[in-house]
Amino acid sequence: MTFRKWALAAALGLCTLGSAWAKDYKVGQIEVDDLWIRASAPGQANGAGYMEIDNDAKTPDRLLSVSSDAAERVELHTVLTENGVSKMRMAEGGIAVPANGAVKLEPGGYHVMFMTLKAPFAEGAIIPATLRFEHAGEVAVQFTVKPATHNHN
Repeated sequence: MTFRKWALAAALGLCTLGSAWAKDYKVGQIEVDDLWIRASAPGQANGAGYMEIDNDAKTPDRLLSVSSDAAERVELHTVLTENGVSKMRMAEGGIAVPANGAVKLEPGGYHVMFMTLKAPFAEGAIIPATLRFEHAGEVAVQFTVKPATHNHN
């Protein structure tokens, strides 16, 4: 094999390996994927996390809470727009996950709010957390810290 062919094969292998790094987490009939957090800006005390939750069960479930040692406390929030003004509010009672459906936590909507960070979220870091669902139970997950300018997966 010539060096050029070997280098191409190695590069293709790394690309394939990179896509294998994306993790899906499963508990009961719930699958969680695309977990990410924006990197902290200088002086930023809080951070927002996002994910997609799929429910393959015939009954609805609910994300009740998230816990993580990366922040003093972690809350579930939503964004409500009233009279053209968007405001962040706690998602009272958690976040519903419909039967045979999905919910996406994304910028401008539902999100996980990491309050009073113990250290800034550095791009490329992995932030461990535990999700607690009403019926499916608990699952340990990892959020990947993306660039501060990242908007979607």
